[in-house]
Amino acid sequence: MLWKPSVRETRMTIKDKLAVRAGDVEKFLEGCLKDKGVPNRLLAAMDYSLLAGGKRLRPVLTLSWAQMLGGDMDKVMPFAASLECIHTYSLIHDDLPAMDDDDLRRGKPSNHKQFDEATAILAGDGLLTEAFGLMSAASIVKGLPADRVLRAIYVLAQASGAGGMVGGQTVDMEFTGREDVPLEELREMHAMKTGALITAACECGAILSGADEGDIDNAREFGKAIGVAFQIVDDVLDVISDTETLGKPAGSDEEMGKSTYPSLIGLEKSKTLASEYIDGAVQRLSAYSGAEQDFLTELARYIVDRVY
Repeated sequence: MLWKPSVRETRMTIKDKLAVRAGDVEKFLEGCLKDKGVPNRLLAAMDYSLLAGGKRLRPVLTLSWAQMLGGDMDKVMPFAASLECIHTYSLIHDDLPAMDDDDLRRGKPSNHKQFDEATAILAGDGLLTEAFGLMSAASIVKGLPADRVLRAIYVLAQASGAGGMVGGQTVDMEFTGREDVPLEELREMHAMKTGALITAACECGAILSGADEGDIDNAREFGKAIGVAFQIVDDVLDVISDTETLGKPAGSDEEMGKSTYPSLIGLEKSKTLASEYIDGAVQRLSAYSGAEQDFLTELARYIVDRVY
């Protein structure tokens, strides 16, 4: 698989380009849980959330960085798909009554509403475990060098675990209802909860391509910057958008008493800050050229322009 902008993406908007690439990821995801002996109800619950749509931002970032740095897209795809499994499991668990207690996700009933809480928990557990099988498949099935895959697995495990996404969700719950959360602590929490997985997506793409340390550092810093911007925009959209557009309950942050960028520094300063982070991300692409550099630049800009 190789994305060929001259054929598939000519004159497309960045939203259209992202949709094309997300479609390639979607096709892979459709088959990744089949014929594995998963009980029918559990498989239905896992597929329900995994195949519910979405931007597929994280796997696309992995694939785009890998391609820009000379990697083999087909070999990287299983690893890229693992990021979507991890992201989806986190959404299933975040929506549970014990966490954010959301009834809607991507315009559909949350997993625990469609099935039940126990099944939702197990669906999340299953997707997280399956993710590590997909990571390994990049080497065992697709033939990527084992040392690259092992390093990428380490990076993704750190980003997903107690010191990353899971830890960030814990701190987020601790902050809920507090009115005195300093901006820097909010930034650190979001760097764990949202930013860590986005950063790992970029960094792993560079690692799996066989890039040198300078390129890996550029990928990592690009990911950190767009991760912060992505969360700021999410906070802004929760205030200014509506449930139908977002595909999840709008205004839930304020209702739950969550500390957000708009609540601490206001809407306009939040928008300005997001743009500043994107400018920093784009600077990390200045060493590169070609279609993938163009795509990643457009994608970074799209993060602050999106409406959901």
